[in-house]
Amino acid sequence: MTVPAAPQRSVAEADADVIVVGAGPAGSTTAFHLAQAGLNVLLLEKTTFPREKVCGDGLTPRAVKQLIAMGIDINAPGWVRNKGLRVVGGGLRFELDWPELASYPDFGLVRTRQDFDEILAANAVRGGVRLLQGVNVTAPILDDRSGHIVGVTAKKDGEEVSYRSRLVVAADGNSTRISLAMGLHKREDRPMGVAVRTYFTSPRHDDDYLETWLELWDGDQLMPGYGWIFGVGDGTSNVGLGLLNTSESFKGMDYRDLLKRWVKNMPSEWGYTEENMTTPIRGAALPMAFNRQPHYTRGLVLVGDAGGMINPFNGEGIAYAMETGRIAAETIVQALGRTTPAQRERVLRAYPQILKDAYGGYFTLGRGFVELIGRRGVMNFATRHALHHPGLMRFALKLLANLTDRRGDASDRIINALSKVAPPA
Repeated sequence: MTVPAAPQRSVAEADADVIVVGAGPAGSTTAFHLAQAGLNVLLLEKTTFPREKVCGDGLTPRAVKQLIAMGIDINAPGWVRNKGLRVVGGGLRFELDWPELASYPDFGLVRTRQDFDEILAANAVRGGVRLLQGVNVTAPILDDRSGHIVGVTAKKDGEEVSYRSRLVVAADGNSTRISLAMGLHKREDRPMGVAVRTYFTSPRHDDDYLETWLELWDGDQLMPGYGWIFGVGDGTSNVGLGLLNTSESFKGMDYRDLLKRWVKNMPSEWGYTEENMTTPIRGAALPMAFNRQPHYTRGLVLVGDAGGMINPFNGEGIAYAMETGRIAAETIVQALGRTTPAQRERVLRAYPQILKDAYGGYFTLGRGFVELIGRRGVMNFATRHALHHPGLMRFALKLLANLTDRRGDASDRIINALSKVAPPA
């Protein structure tokens, strides 16, 4: 698939109602919903498609719901459906189907980031968004009087260019240069994860379940993290692991070496050997639980990884990138529909609280979970005892994947109540 190129424009013609920095899932989703509301949207991407991103490539029902809402054809070739999660740990191996809910589909998907982001960007362009690739945003343009961001400077084809807009959305990931330039630094009291992964040619490429390994051993030490095996459906498996900074040895850990040692213990018929590796082992940071705040300041709106919107329970980021992109777009549309600057600012300043109402309590629970499993012996105890109780594991699947109905069964009501009473992140 080739993303349609935006027509060449002068700086004056490139002005937009909203500039979105970054064409990952958060940026493309935000841009799509803004354009659907009739706004003039400019989406700036520093690389060119196709491009690769480090990810497990697994999409839970939360993410599937957002894809369906944007009209993405998930029945087209290349989308691999899965029924649920296969859990390996404590000497057990069992399968948990995604719950049947009114709020979410009962299936997940796998699609590599090699073209997943491109699909979303192309969908945004079809929806009316102007996309410019190879535009590396370097700094905000600030209004001299208010200090609000009114545009960005960037490098394109070796030259400095500038683009102006009424609002700017930071969807530029964990590094989020534009947020840092606006004084928004990450919070050290929030968990951070690291994910590393590679691809192997393997007969396990076609699997009805996402597979997660709860016990991740480094010698005789059980690490606070998990491993995964996701069949991609193209002859390869995405195999990786995620680790949390709650481990004492987190800083000195050689993640790539740990992944190599882990797969060496796999059955030989799976084919997870170095000669079957199709890509180098690559890693990325996972900013969790609102690790950069506030999510709105002086004309800048944060979405996705730029705002640390990754689920600390399971490391899922794509669903929350798309969800916060939609929420941000709805807020921006309402704000720009107001008649005075004061009225617009009032709407925009409500955005951080909207996110806290939606995710804050749940993310706080996740932070507690991360701290708990980082303690020596806790993860080992949990895998040895909890896995033997199917009802408890079905509850855990709903909790960790954040899949509940507002008025569902008893487990839904418990999870929703806990998220509501927990202090917002």
